[in-house]
Amino acid sequence: MKRKYRIVTRGRDGSLRMQDYSSEKKLVSDYSQIGVDDYNTDLSMRGLPILRGLVGPLLDGAEAVRYESPDVFQQLTKEWALSAPKSRRQSSSNDMEIAQ
Repeated sequence: MKRKYRIVTRGRDGSLRMQDYSSEKKLVSDYSQIGVDDYNTDLSMRGLPILRGLVGPLLDGAEAVRYESPDVFQQLTKEWALSAPKSRRQSSSNDMEIAQ
């Protein structure tokens, strides 16, 4: 499977700007590689480049690797956290006995 690499940054007008690369070689020719991911819990992500000034690599669907500027990462993480459904815990009869 051929992967694409996606860089997500913020444009001057505040909108999200995405740039796709068809190969890792093209990606690292435009961005400074400062390391290699060797800690990701997703084994398919290990060995991918770590790029100066970007957060990632992050899995973006089955066929893409995503890197984000720190401000985009922070904004999207906050939006994701706010949209996550609140979990509800069912009270058990034991909880009722303790509460009384």
